[in-house]
Amino acid sequence: MTDKKSDCVFCRIVSGGEPAQVILENELSISILDINPLAQGHCLVIPRRHVPWWHQLTAEETASLFTLARATAKRIMKIFSPEFVTLYARGRRIPHTHLFLIPTYKGDPTDRHFNALEGFQEQASTLASLRDRGALFLAADLLRKGAGKRGSES
Repeated sequence: MTDKKSDCVFCRIVSGGEPAQVILENELSISILDINPLAQGHCLVIPRRHVPWWHQLTAEETASLFTLARATAKRIMKIFSPEFVTLYARGRRIPHTHLFLIPTYKGDPTDRHFNALEGFQEQASTLASLRDRGALFLAADLLRKGAGKRGSES
């Protein structure tokens, strides 16, 4: 495992030094049950290599991670029959990329959380200027060109 961090719980899980309920795995990623689930069947999908942010993964690691996430979500849907499986990526509290796969049902805490975020996104007056056609065009143009604020391509 490259860039192993001994203080990283996910690196310890990957190396077998920490117990986990492994659901599925492939060469570059594993899916495990979350030990602090938001719903029954809540899983995490993690790369075997220590990478803090998902956008720092290689293309091969990204494909592996999302292939395993899809297979795990299909199992969650089959076994627990949620309305859908929420997916989001993190890496802040535990600085090792991890995808949350949460079985979600109408009105449950996860559903309410994301509904609140969507409400904020749609109604916050502080975000209104971002909807301006000129601001949207400028952001899209910058992203298409691939140049950052300093003019370098990332």
